[in-house]
Amino acid sequence: MKILVACEESQAVTKELRKLGHEAYSCDIEECSGGHPEWHIQENVLPLLNGNCEFQTVDGVSHEIHGKWDMLIAFPPCTYLTSAGTRHYSLRINPTEKVEARIKEREKAVEFFLSFANADCDKIAIENPVGYMNTNWRKPNQIIHPYYFADSTDDKQNYFQKRTCLWIKGLPILENKKNLPKPEPMYICQGEKCNGKAIGWCEGIKNTTGGQKGRAKARSKTFPGIARAMAEQWAGLNT
Repeated sequence: MKILVACEESQAVTKELRKLGHEAYSCDIEECSGGHPEWHIQENVLPLLNGNCEFQTVDGVSHEIHGKWDMLIAFPPCTYLTSAGTRHYSLRINPTEKVEARIKEREKAVEFFLSFANADCDKIAIENPVGYMNTNWRKPNQIIHPYYFADSTDDKQNYFQKRTCLWIKGLPILENKKNLPKPEPMYICQGEKCNGKAIGWCEGIKNTTGGQKGRAKARSKTFPGIARAMAEQWAGLNT
């Protein structure tokens, strides 16, 4: 299958798809951190969505897609869409000009999100946290947690709570095959440094650099178990 993984600099899903023998490409305006520039398209993804396109991967090799992509998996930025940022739209928190500017950015984020939903592709999946799209577009087909796809309760990469929404078309919902017990929320910071507030890992990432931007980038990375489940359940060799 020819598969486009949009807004994915980590290449987590792309690498799992490649393991199954698919011609998968990650695409992001950011440089890839997954170690495979030969599979990464570093440019605006919008001109590529409907297939029938030519592009270069970061290693300088040209590629061509004839017809539609067989599958599109997208991870659009959630900065202006997540419910975690709702407080910033309040005039009690920010002055009018800041709220108006943020609303304009949210409108752009919605338009970008819907570009994936409206792409000419028969199999589409869009990932985002709970937020604006849930109530102002439609409810997701599924809400998952990383621990659904953990190998065991000792799986330190995946055994976490983090609500993740999936809007899907032409694909089945992801199956929770392990049925592991729900883990306790993980907090990374307590005490004086956090002004007495226990901060969950989804609000800030331990041992990251780069300030707010660095933490946002770390939070956006796909859990290995979810990436593996997407590849195996949506693009398994028997699909």
